Amino acid sequence: MYTPSLPSHRPPPSRTGPAATPMAFVRAIVRAYALRGMDPAAVLQRAQIAPAAVEDPQARITAWQMEALCDGAMRELDDEALGWFGRRLPWGSYGMLARASITAPHLGLALARWCRHHGLLTDDIALTLTAEGAARIALAERRPPGGDGALREFCLVSTLRNVHGLACWLIDSRLPLQGAQFPFAAPAHADVYPLLFPGPVAFGAPQAAIQFDARYLALPLARDEAALRLMLQRALPLTVLQYRRDRLLVQRVRQALSADPATLHGAEALAERLHLSPRTLHRQLKEEGASLQRLKDEVRRARATELLHRTDRPIKQVAQAAGFQSEKSFIRAFRGWTGQSPAAFRQQGRSAAAKTAGTRAKA
Repeated sequence: MYTPSLPSHRPPPSRTGPAATPMAFVRAIVRAYALRGMDPAAVLQRAQIAPAAVEDPQARITAWQMEALCDGAMRELDDEALGWFGRRLPWGSYGMLARASITAPHLGLALARWCRHHGLLTDDIALTLTAEGAARIALAERRPPGGDGALREFCLVSTLRNVHGLACWLIDSRLPLQGAQFPFAAPAHADVYPLLFPGPVAFGAPQAAIQFDARYLALPLARDEAALRLMLQRALPLTVLQYRRDRLLVQRVRQALSADPATLHGAEALAERLHLSPRTLHRQLKEEGASLQRLKDEVRRARATELLHRTDRPIKQVAQAAGFQSEKSFIRAFRGWTGQSPAAFRQQGRSAAAKTAGTRAKA
């Protein structure tokens, strides 16, 4: 299991890293101690958090401090859920769920098992995975986390971060989110949510949920039991951002280019659509052995070829539809792809089609 400390690009987090994790999550852990009639002073001292800072809404802590705090609290409370549910989840509960999922042949079944088996640990919340269009993991609340709702935000954020991080780890890949929703008003620290859940974040939704491209569900797992044992030794700092590779990035780029011709004219619009910076987009494509220009050419060629074969549009209109600024640049590029002009390619295709049709008629 891991917790909603802000991700570090160089795990494990440094003791002197940026203080970005909101104090609201610390107060939630302190609240869990209060519900058990226990004193959190020792674990706060271990995490180097001054008791006076806990009540400061502007204060923030580092990722290392959050990891130390959660690790100590989970052990002292003997509860990996940190007081969210009506019954404790003893140390090792989430590791058991991971072991039940690691033998799945693909991510979809692994996540389905995780959601189903989570219901065996607690019935306070219910996790469901659906794949209608986008893949969606939704969290239904059956009872207020923490009994009185004081731990609600921490529970919902941690649970969704947990399953998202596990999914990335299982396929050894980034799993970009298409959206994250939460059934409460935007908190004062709402600025951290796009870092915890990279992608569009919405508040005031009917229930908590995350969405991502359903094609990731078909990816085979890249981990085994040995890797799981190693990961569980230090699961708390597991973050999404350490996975530089996105195993479906090339497919996602190709789909985006095909769906929106405007993205063919520059990296900025495409990167924004994919929730990446242009620099990150180029770097990740290079790591996958691809380039944006080559993918653009593939999409342009496929679109131009289809239009030339299936329509009577003038060459100028075909050029525009294929994402070219001018007819001349299109003709030059098309000659480079096929060795023919667009007009000659169209004529050759029609001649071949007429010949085939004539042969069929004789038969």
